[in-house]
Amino acid sequence: MKALNLNKAKIFDYFILVIRFLLAYTFIRYGYSKLTDGQFGLNENELLQPIKDLNLMKVGWYLFSFQPFSYFIGVSQILCAIFLLFNRTVLLGALLFLPIAANILIIDLTIMPKQMANAFAFRLSFYILLDLLIFYHYREKVINAFKSLTSGIKFKFKHHFSLYLLLPLFALFLEFSSAIPTAIFIFLKEPQKSWNYITSIVNVLLKNI
Repeated sequence: MKALNLNKAKIFDYFILVIRFLLAYTFIRYGYSKLTDGQFGLNENELLQPIKDLNLMKVGWYLFSFQPFSYFIGVSQILCAIFLLFNRTVLLGALLFLPIAANILIIDLTIMPKQMANAFAFRLSFYILLDLLIFYHYREKVINAFKSLTSGIKFKFKHHFSLYLLLPLFALFLEFSSAIPTAIFIFLKEPQKSWNYITSIVNVLLKNI
C-alpha cells in the first residue's frame, strides 16, 4: 500500500512537471510573438477601413500593437515562463502566471466574437486550473508563505498621536511631490515655453489679488 501511494505521488509529481513545461512553452511562444510583431496589429487593408467597420477585436489588436504595451506583455510572459522552468522560482512563476492569464481571459471575453471568446475562455480557464495544481502540489510552502504574509506587522518605532492625524496632509503633499520630476523635465526640455507659462500664471494671480 505504501509503495502504491509512493507511485501515485511520483506520477503526480511528474504530472506537475508536464504542467510547468506546457505553461512555460505556451507563454514563451506567445511572448516571443509579441516581441517580433507576430501578434496584434492590423494588415494594410484593415488599416484603410473606417474604425466603425472594424469589430472590437480588431480595434483592440490595433491598440495593443503599440509600445511599450506589447513589449511589456511579451517580456512578462517570457519571464514568467523562465520562472516556471526552474525549481527555485517555480512558485514565483506560478504566482506571476495568474494575473497575466486572468487579464488575458477578461480581455478575450470583452473583445473577441462570442464563439471565439468561449473557446479561448475554456482554454485559459484550463491553464489557470493547471497553474493552481502547482500551488496545490507545493501547498506546504504556499501555506507557510501565506501565513508569513498575513501574520501582521508592527511599526518599528512608536509615533506620536498627532502624527497620525497629520497623515492625510503628508499623503497629499507626497502626491503633489510626484509632479516635481515631470515639471523639472519639461522645464529643461522647453525652458522658454515653461518660463512663459509660469509668467502667465503669476500675472493672472497678481491681477486677481
